[in-house]
Amino acid sequence: MKISKIIFAIAIVSIFTITSCKDTKPKSETTEEHSHEHDVNETHVGEENPRLDHTIWTDKTELFVEFPALTVGSPSRFAAHFTVLDKHQSVREGSVTVSLIKGDKGLRNTVDAPSSPGIFSPTIQPKETGTYQLVFELTTPEYSDKITIDDVTVYANADDAIKALGTTEEDGSISFLKEQAWKIDFQTASVISDKIYDVINTSGVWMPSQGSVKSLAAKSNGVVEFKMNNLTEGTAVKQGQLLMSLSSKGLASNNLSNKIANALAHFEQAKSEYKRKKELYNSKFISKSNFEKVERNFAIAKSNYQSLTSGVSDGSKQIRAPFNGFIKSITVSNGDYVEQGVALATIGTHQSKVLKTQLAPSYGLTMENVQGIWYQTKDGKWTNVTDAEGKILSIGKDVERENPLISVFAQVNVDVDMPEGSLTQVQIAMGNATQNTMIPVNALLEDYGSYSVIVQLSGESFERRPVKIGKRNGENVEILQGLNVGEVVVTTGAYQVKMASMSGSTPAHGHEH
Repeated sequence: MKISKIIFAIAIVSIFTITSCKDTKPKSETTEEHSHEHDVNETHVGEENPRLDHTIWTDKTELFVEFPALTVGSPSRFAAHFTVLDKHQSVREGSVTVSLIKGDKGLRNTVDAPSSPGIFSPTIQPKETGTYQLVFELTTPEYSDKITIDDVTVYANADDAIKALGTTEEDGSISFLKEQAWKIDFQTASVISDKIYDVINTSGVWMPSQGSVKSLAAKSNGVVEFKMNNLTEGTAVKQGQLLMSLSSKGLASNNLSNKIANALAHFEQAKSEYKRKKELYNSKFISKSNFEKVERNFAIAKSNYQSLTSGVSDGSKQIRAPFNGFIKSITVSNGDYVEQGVALATIGTHQSKVLKTQLAPSYGLTMENVQGIWYQTKDGKWTNVTDAEGKILSIGKDVERENPLISVFAQVNVDVDMPEGSLTQVQIAMGNATQNTMIPVNALLEDYGSYSVIVQLSGESFERRPVKIGKRNGENVEILQGLNVGEVVVTTGAYQVKMASMSGSTPAHGHEH
């Protein structure tokens, strides 16, 4: 009896040991090492099935999903990496539903939160062999998206999967994990086919446009009092903001308070006279010309009084900003006495500016053959005038002996954070366009006059590829050789991917396979 109890106890301990080794709960994940699950023989669970991966882009999302080949009766766990494209950041909130669909039948599984930032891990256990649609439905607080992978095969067993797919081999590509991309400033763009123009590379100067600068003059005599502590050139101001006041208190002559009092008295007198004469005119006791003379006097007295009291507070004339902008210049000091009409300050705005450039007449540029103008902003980015809510104003037709160049003027109606008189690089497109392959110019890597790009082959697989470039149109550059329309290139973060290719080591995954 004792021996039987001992044998039973040993058996129980053995069962507990085996159960512990086969724990299938997700383990803590780090970016330094794989988090594979293990069986009792320390082999990778599910590794007998070939691993698959797919990368699909929508206009909102990039999905990079890894999973073992689907086989009947075996649960397949997905590592679905979701990236918000406009920010290229991981999806950190929301739910994902994966569906395996054939005809009008299917299986589905929903996970209500990512297993780690950006990675959702739903599970599907197929019941029948065949060709299916694999559908991922993403729902976040900001938006929803649906991504479909067609022609996904469910195999009878692992042997059939291996026969059909073979084994995974290294392809020599650069490995750069999603977890790495999410941590840096990273962005991609599709290779497109678009119109490309011949361009004239030149420079231009920024000038104020009509209405973007306004001079503020004293509307009465008085002593200047600044109402801002930092009223200096370059200070930003808001429309209606009080800048300074003009006080005539204590002045023996041209006292504003006295002028207002006199204007009020004259206005009240004219008003009373107008009312009296209007009754007489309506009763036909006075002529129309007599009444109209009184009416004019009343209107003048009213206008004079309103003009004097406009913008007056506590006996002082207030000077306010006419629009959002900045102080261009100040021509008075705090405490100065000024007379009516004297210039006090000038207000400018970054909103709406004119770009002036000059070209040789030999280019033959006209309003008819100019196709667009790009300018370079303070941070080095290129912007089309039309994208800046602007337009080409004029192209000169005559030249002068002192300046034998044709002037070209364009106006933009967005903020241009560059001082007036500053220079900027300009491209002027002209002639007929040709259709060709194009990418953003910031995708280019240059080495001693040779160019290359980083091409995204899949979610975590990249390659460096040499390209031959052609014309540049603002933010885009023509690709003559090396890329196909629809491929994806890295536009921000290419240098980091390049460094990963030179490190000679493959970074470790921080998610489960």
